[in-house]
Amino acid sequence: MKKELKYSIIGAGNGGMAMAGYLAMLGYEVSLYNRTLANILPLIENPFISLTGEITGTGILKKVTNIMKDAIEGADMIMVTVPAIGHYQIAVEMAPYLVDGQVIVLNPGRTGGALEVYETLRREKCDKNITVAEAQSLVYACRTTSPNSVHVFQIKNEVTMASIPSTNITYVINQLKPAYPQFSVAKDVLETSINNYGAIFHPAPTLLNSGHIERGAPFEYYIEGITPSIGDFIEIMDRERMELGHALQVDTLSAKDWLYETYGAKGNSLYEAVQNNPAYMGLQAPKGLQIRYIFEDVPYSLIPMASIAKELGIKTPAITTVINIAALMTGKDFYEDGRTIERLGLKGLTINQMHDLARNGKVIKDGGKEKEGVA
Repeated sequence: MKKELKYSIIGAGNGGMAMAGYLAMLGYEVSLYNRTLANILPLIENPFISLTGEITGTGILKKVTNIMKDAIEGADMIMVTVPAIGHYQIAVEMAPYLVDGQVIVLNPGRTGGALEVYETLRREKCDKNITVAEAQSLVYACRTTSPNSVHVFQIKNEVTMASIPSTNITYVINQLKPAYPQFSVAKDVLETSINNYGAIFHPAPTLLNSGHIERGAPFEYYIEGITPSIGDFIEIMDRERMELGHALQVDTLSAKDWLYETYGAKGNSLYEAVQNNPAYMGLQAPKGLQIRYIFEDVPYSLIPMASIAKELGIKTPAITTVINIAALMTGKDFYEDGRTIERLGLKGLTINQMHDLARNGKVIKDGGKEKEGVA
């Protein structure tokens, strides 16, 4: 059945393929954008996506393109699934073509994604009435299996979402609900940013399994890669994340409890919950270290957490250790391009002012002068 809402999916990776195929299968008009033309040529020639696993069916796409203007023209909901490293550039490319009423949803925003995109649009002189939302995580655990197919291991039971302006989040959730009843309201994008579980589950297990990964040894990333001792370490990271959340006065949930709420996975420890999570079974480890688990999650997940924590006087030895190991192993200064507190526009703000910025995209500082977001 034809649905009135029109979707544009930005990014033809694992999540983008699953989202585009699923929405098209439901009967929505779906356009799919990918910057690299070579990666979508099979989809341009045969614009369908087959889904297997928890979702079974085929979706026919309205348009597949590497031209941003064509991709977002007429779209009501613009679902961004590219890694966080691409959020800034995607916002720059979208800015000239956005129109009043369009909603951009980052799937996910990692830490500070909506703040970065919202302010980038303002800096690029986009004066349209645009809502920028971010999901706390990607709704799917999935992998592409061919240029025209994707396997969905599991769909998360619940994913929180917030928006700038925060007053628009109920509208956004209601628009998405027929396709994604999993989305629920978070207070603001600080809450979704701090409850970024990719920061916990991606960089540390990757680095601590780097020997196997660089040799190309096949193993299941979560089930075999997270051993009891690695589970203990990432629980320490998670406690640091939660301490930051409490300081910022946002609702936080431990990674262990999140596994239960999201997947129904139970355990007395994080390690046990991971082992009891059917969604993680069969998910293979990457074949090298040049992956988003390091080059996205360190600068766009861990660095903003460590940077904000430092500003608030909170020690994060486990998180900082992972950042430092990643830098030493790759030879890259992740702070150079990472989402530091300065780049997020949060430097020098009180907790209340940080929430003003997260809810409205601006804050009134002392003296009545408006301070915008990302510097």
